Amino acid sequence: MSLQTPDLTQFPPRSPRVRLGGYAILPRMLDKGRATLAGKNGEYHYACPLDQRFLEFAGIDAEALKKELTKSDTEVLAWIEKHAKHKRTAPEIIAWSNWQENRSPDNPEGREYFNGIHKAVAPTRTDITTWFEVLDADDFASFGGKA
Repeated sequence: MSLQTPDLTQFPPRSPRVRLGGYAILPRMLDKGRATLAGKNGEYHYACPLDQRFLEFAGIDAEALKKELTKSDTEVLAWIEKHAKHKRTAPEIIAWSNWQENRSPDNPEGREYFNGIHKAVAPTRTDITTWFEVLDADDFASFGGKA
């Protein structure tokens, strides 16, 4: 792997808020995939349920994408744009990313999982209401921060 390979045993992946080509989640997923290929993914999982949201929206196969991860973010984005089954417009991508960024648990199982993470990493914080917020707090706390 190259200098782009993050060591997720030492640092978290990029926040799900970070965007590439307008897509939220994508840079985080690329970090997890590259770290998985290098055996440095720690507790992080490539193609997890969050990643699946991007994969389904774009119409990309996780295993096919994984084969492209030795390339730069820009090259991977170009590959995604070429191979996506769902060709999305810039406004569609922006709307989807904004929706993802503001999404909260929408079922009892999701709420229970969310509450468990929240309680473990930032039990006194009342401002954590979205998935992205709880993931950012978890990443911060997992590497020694006090959320």
